[in-house]
Amino acid sequence: MESLYQFDLQYLESDKFIIVGVDEAGRGPLAGPVVASAVILDYRQRIPLLNDSKKIAPRQREIVYKEIINKSLHYSYSIVDHQTIDEINIFNASKLAMIQAIEQLKIKPDLILSDAMRLENMSCPVIPIIKGDAKSACIAAASVIAKVTRDELMIEYHKEYPEYLFGKHKGYPTQQHMSILKEFGPCSIHRKSFQPVKNYFQN
Repeated sequence: MESLYQFDLQYLESDKFIIVGVDEAGRGPLAGPVVASAVILDYRQRIPLLNDSKKIAPRQREIVYKEIINKSLHYSYSIVDHQTIDEINIFNASKLAMIQAIEQLKIKPDLILSDAMRLENMSCPVIPIIKGDAKSACIAAASVIAKVTRDELMIEYHKEYPEYLFGKHKGYPTQQHMSILKEFGPCSIHRKSFQPVKNYFQN
């Protein structure tokens, strides 16, 4: 955890210098939205167990999520739905979600650290970092907010489409999801541009 903070601190030019981390969740699923989050950490307050969201167990992730909300200077998130993903592709949808999350911040950042995404025409410098969610504290925090937010959305979709078990696989192409897709075909929140969902819409 401390190494993540030390990574960020190398960019901190002064106590008033504002760094925002941005990351997304949901590029790989066959259904549902992509969610991005932007987080401005208070580096005077450490968050125990902070890490890449994929490396935190679900129950611990909920604890870390609440800690980020309580201890960060500011955070935001943006949701880009499955229809937009089909229209502009998942790469552009992920970028759009990141930009919207940053633009929703009420604190203007001096530097943006993104998880490998190049963001053009921003109001301050952007540094894309490969595997940034495993290196940077603020990107890791953004990954947790995005992941938990998206998971909660998919649990809500589970109530609307219970036969698809979105609350379990969250739309990812697990063996369980693939079997359900084969049995029932796609529902309205499946991404029509993704294989194998796309096969169901070809004449």
